[in-house]
Amino acid sequence: MGYTPSANAATLQERWYVVDAQDAVLGRLASQIAHVLRGKHLPEFTPHVNMKTHVIVVNADRIQLTGKKLENKKYYRHSGWVGGIRETTAIELNEKKPGELVRLAVKGMLPGNTLGRQAMTRLRIFAGPEHHHQAQKPDPLPDRLASQPA
Repeated sequence: MGYTPSANAATLQERWYVVDAQDAVLGRLASQIAHVLRGKHLPEFTPHVNMKTHVIVVNADRIQLTGKKLENKKYYRHSGWVGGIRETTAIELNEKKPGELVRLAVKGMLPGNTLGRQAMTRLRIFAGPEHHHQAQKPDPLPDRLASQPA
């Protein structure tokens, strides 16, 4: 019987990807980013290992939402005090904190454990078309949907 090697920090190398979020649908893009951050697109994917993949999102302020979600979708936060719940719409959140829509969507698609929190530190979001990670020579985000059977 063959032995399937398990990936570990010593055998993995860092991979950088860049994606342009202009005119992309938020949920579809966020699921692809979460998939790549976990490293599930790699043949050596190991569920309990940080796969060292980084994703750079540019033009995050130009993300699209379908239907009337831009006006109707609510985001909630709580101060911890009684009656301290606050809500804001997606359009207000995008104006106040560009890129926060993408960050929250990706965070919701990652596991709520240590690996998910580590993956969020490898996500870089920029509101404009410029980013300062050219030295890492990022590749375009792999299109995982093209490799799956229809």
